[in-house]
Amino acid sequence: MRRVLVFAYVAAFVLAAGLRADAASPQRVRVLFLGNSLTATNDLPATVAAFARTANRIRVETRMVAPGGVNLEDHWNFTGARQALEDGPWDVVVLQQGPSALPESQVDLRTWAQRWSDEVRANGAKPALLTVWPESYRQWALRDVIRSYGGAAYASHAAVFPAGVAWQRAWNRNPRLPLYGPDGFHPSPLGTYLAAAVVYGALAQGVPAKLPLSLRGVKLTPARARLFRTAAAEALASNG
Repeated sequence: MRRVLVFAYVAAFVLAAGLRADAASPQRVRVLFLGNSLTATNDLPATVAAFARTANRIRVETRMVAPGGVNLEDHWNFTGARQALEDGPWDVVVLQQGPSALPESQVDLRTWAQRWSDEVRANGAKPALLTVWPESYRQWALRDVIRSYGGAAYASHAAVFPAGVAWQRAWNRNPRLPLYGPDGFHPSPLGTYLAAAVVYGALAQGVPAKLPLSLRGVKLTPARARLFRTAAAEALASNG
């Protein structure tokens, strides 16, 4: 039941944002990213905007507030994120903190996702939680990360942008995919590419039938592009 309802929130979010994949000209979508270095590494917002330019279905304009090591409570208190929200208007605000897999971290994510989502809606935008991933040495915890973000989105009536789910689906097909960067936590350019495919797909009501083989320095073989496209589409369909 929770999966069905969370998926319904995503559908309602997309429809409320007024995004149409078949529009005669690309519609502008203004997206504020509030996260930390998992979002900032390789510049996820710029990669999402690059996807939009390639597909030419929507035009994505972004701003990012993502200092290293912060969580949503920090954003509320001292990063300037609330001012950035008020500086809008924004159509979508993407919220992200660490993996939040441990029980106490799940409570923290849910509490602050609810507070932020209420504030985002009060400012006329749609909230969305970006599901991330655990450190490579705790890769077994990915299921708990996915569950944590899904539960927080359900509690806060926010959409889920399930990047971590797409990582999981991609690894199911090829466990050796180098989605982690050198430190085993932050994404590689390839990992950011896949996360961006998910975010773009959520904003544009679907992942493009063909992903670009070259984007912001990332080059994919046709086979890998098909794998990523499938992983992103499955993640959006299942939402954890």
